[in-house]
Amino acid sequence: MPRLALYTLAVCVLAIAAAVVSFARGSWLGIIWILIAGISSNMAWYYLRKARADREADRESSTGAAG
Repeated sequence: MPRLALYTLAVCVLAIAAAVVSFARGSWLGIIWILIAGISSNMAWYYLRKARADREADRESSTGAAG
């Protein structure tokens, strides 16, 4: 798993935890934490898909050059 994907996944988990705590205390600030969690989860998916596409492109270029 790419390092940036792990970092953004950690931010997503922490933002969800912060949102839960915020809502439990009765604060509406949790809405902002939910938005941050959404953005970071999208970033994690982007980095995962980008790494997978890069791996497949490398694999195709190495097999294309050999054959």
